[in-house]
Amino acid sequence: MKKLFLSITAVFAFSFTNAQEASTDAGGQTSKGKWLIEANTGNAMLGTTGFYFASSDGESSYNLGLDGGYFIMDDLAIKAGLGYGSDSFSDTSSFSYRLGAKYYVKSMIPVTLDLTGASGDGVENLAGETPMWLGIGAGYAWFLGDNVSIEPGLRYNHSLNEDYTDKGVFQFNIGFALHF
Repeated sequence: MKKLFLSITAVFAFSFTNAQEASTDAGGQTSKGKWLIEANTGNAMLGTTGFYFASSDGESSYNLGLDGGYFIMDDLAIKAGLGYGSDSFSDTSSFSYRLGAKYYVKSMIPVTLDLTGASGDGVENLAGETPMWLGIGAGYAWFLGDNVSIEPGLRYNHSLNEDYTDKGVFQFNIGFALHF
């Protein structure tokens, strides 16, 4: 784990010192008309479009998902995402969706606002509700050349279904994006 952390830190340091100039050029990765495809790390929260895996005592849970977006103006992308997950701990499987926007402040500080939900087997509560979250996040984009960025960030998901759960979820994500 220590070696992994040091490797990630070294990649971030190298990227920060060598690739930031490419992100601020006119016609860069976040300009109008560009496309964005991203994969993010996730957590065990229902309704994630990120990647997640956990295993304990022969039980496991996972989620697979991607987000995509289109820049409708410089630095502002409209996004949508899909994900699928399964959890043998609680015997559920879920289909997740996300709709929202992502704005890059100064073309390198991504701020997101989106609506995320889930449906599937075992997802509904006794009242028949499924989870729905309003999420807000911010981070920093390290551009590794013209088409790739790494975007670590913090995110808070506020539950919109108090009968489902009244708890918010705070998370740290690392996103990997392709810009074209």
